[in-house]
Amino acid sequence: MSDKTGADAPAMVKCLVWDLDNTLWQGTLLEDTEVRLPDAIRAAIVELDSRGILQSVCSRNDHDLAWARLEKLGVAEYFVLPEIGWGPKSEAVRRIADGLNFAHRTIAFIDDQPAERAEVAYHLPDVRCYPAEDALTLTGLPEFSPAVSTVDSRRRREMYQAGFRREGERSAFEGPDEEFLRSLDLVMTIGRATEEEITRVEELTLRTSQMNATGVHYSDRALRDLLADPGHEVLVTSLTDRFGPHGAVGVMLVEKHPAVWHLKLLATSCRVVSFGAGSVILSWLVDQAAAAGVHLVADFRRTDRNRMMEVAYRFAGFDEEPCACRDAVPTAPAQTGGADETAAEEGEGQVERLHLAATPRPSSTTIRLIAPDLAARPAADTSVAAGA
Repeated sequence: MSDKTGADAPAMVKCLVWDLDNTLWQGTLLEDTEVRLPDAIRAAIVELDSRGILQSVCSRNDHDLAWARLEKLGVAEYFVLPEIGWGPKSEAVRRIADGLNFAHRTIAFIDDQPAERAEVAYHLPDVRCYPAEDALTLTGLPEFSPAVSTVDSRRRREMYQAGFRREGERSAFEGPDEEFLRSLDLVMTIGRATEEEITRVEELTLRTSQMNATGVHYSDRALRDLLADPGHEVLVTSLTDRFGPHGAVGVMLVEKHPAVWHLKLLATSCRVVSFGAGSVILSWLVDQAAAAGVHLVADFRRTDRNRMMEVAYRFAGFDEEPCACRDAVPTAPAQTGGADETAAEEGEGQVERLHLAATPRPSSTTIRLIAPDLAARPAADTSVAAGA
């Protein structure tokens, strides 16, 4: 069992940090001629990885020797930000958490030595500590069992590893940021969401606050209902570069009427803020609305966290002034057949209606865009009365 207990349900573990000697493998590397990785431990490593739980190692050992042994055992690729050396393990675990930008309550540590667990627990009280004998039961614990497995969670480790390589090269790059971004060969793909992608889309609406235009959460069920509704477009944005995929990084919900398109939701991952992803998405949607000959309005809720998203809307040409075709514009969010939509934060400002009132400023030229033609699919033949 964990060394820490509590009445409340535990937060999900996002990273498990393994000790090596007599925990991940059987034996002591610097004393025994050979160490053995039990098949059951190997299976647990693979299973946790498939659930989107990152894994690292923290061990008192010679780094080169220990890492070479992990490679020989065929599991080195599963571990991010390894900390192998002779300093306090609490400091090593802290560096792993900081490197991942994870809260300590989402970190777990497993070690065969009670003194090592106690040292980590004392300095990092929010980190959950487990004895080595619990290793084979971790996959059955609720904190290691996400309710759903998304497309991105199954490749989360690969995306983080690509991110570390990307950031390493960025730090070493000498020249303007624009040149570095161009060197990444960024490709953004916008497409209509599939059934398989919906769970990840819901996760974006729930977890993203800094780059969420409204703070409104659309449930998995509500989004699936909208997939079949000809009056709505549920769009997912993904991003790749020469280091690998970033995964699904954005979601849009557009309600289409004959004279107006209503952008009800735009959320993008904070991981792609520096690439200007929100501005690229908005610029594309503005062009699509112009091609369809319709006015574009968007919902927006100001918060202390989403100011960068507000800047993206302003650059795209949106403001609060009503347009000449006001009578064709819905004045309240339309009902979506039982969708359970809830504000992310109680007590924040009301959702405002922004109108496209100006030509957008040029968006990034460092991203190649692959996207559908929304104008080719006509809006549902419905009418919206002013003031409805």
